[in-house]
Amino acid sequence: MQINVNLGERSYGITVERGCLSSVAEYIGEQRRIFVLTDSGVPREYAETVATAKHSMIYTVPEGEGAKSPEVLFQVLGAMLEFNMTRSDAVVAVGGGVVGDLGGFAASVYMRGVDFYNVPTTLLSMVDSSVGGKTAINFSGVKNTVGTFYQPKHVFIDANTLKTLPDRHFSAGACEAVKMAICLDAELFSKIESAGITEDNVEEIITRAIEIKKNIVERDEREGGLRRVLNFGHTLGHGIEAISHGEFYHGECVALGMIPMCAPYVRERLIAVLRALNLPTEYCGDIDAALAPIEHDKKCEGDEVAIIKVEKVGKFTAEKITTHEFKTLIKKGGL
Repeated sequence: MQINVNLGERSYGITVERGCLSSVAEYIGEQRRIFVLTDSGVPREYAETVATAKHSMIYTVPEGEGAKSPEVLFQVLGAMLEFNMTRSDAVVAVGGGVVGDLGGFAASVYMRGVDFYNVPTTLLSMVDSSVGGKTAINFSGVKNTVGTFYQPKHVFIDANTLKTLPDRHFSAGACEAVKMAICLDAELFSKIESAGITEDNVEEIITRAIEIKKNIVERDEREGGLRRVLNFGHTLGHGIEAISHGEFYHGECVALGMIPMCAPYVRERLIAVLRALNLPTEYCGDIDAALAPIEHDKKCEGDEVAIIKVEKVGKFTAEKITTHEFKTLIKKGGL
């Protein structure tokens, strides 16, 4: 299936098709230099399948959020330069959201921009971070604080890569699909509620989640308003992630961050879905420490933070409250 993200001269296609991994190199062009960026947690065979062009190389960074650092970014840029890449060549990210963010950012700043192709291999990156053009690294302990908006030339989603994804990573990715459904698509939420996310329906879930996100990105490419709905659950979630030191995955933190932002009836349904997907529904850590990084959150403007609330499945409201009000809201258990 082909989904088109319509952004004028920055438009691009998303291919959702089992087996499409093997067609990436041919699509990009055999005569170009192809810099394939992956990490140590991604099966090597995926990068090798992409790196079949005559002039291609594979560069592997360490697995985990630590790879989204200035130090690793400059190592990647140095490898690109040593590979003699020019502005007519391309970067291909093969892996999860970390590799996509890092690869996209490197592509956006190398020689003021080279072509970027994304090949997400995790459920989280398929339904969320591979769509929309956000690239970033972490800086001074703050997540995604340095980055660019840089749209890919094409995205290739091959659900066969999910067969090697550990169950916990699959569940963490499923959370992002739940996030979009509960905010914007009551029918999709009901489907996940009744059938879960399985090998049989995962392509449909991916496709519907992408359709939701692409419609938002087309209307608000640079997150001036509507696109902020996609940050649902992320304000508290990023705080938990920042202090967890790897104990929780990103999707698990978002799950915890969504719960207090829902009305009681919605929260009851959400918690049941999260539990069915083996996602956490209670946080027993230091809530004050988790709330401390909020002042550095990119959704903050002065002493105000933009929040998303869900009081009815499939519908959201957005408002701005002070950071103090937000912290009080969370400590009291949410809406």
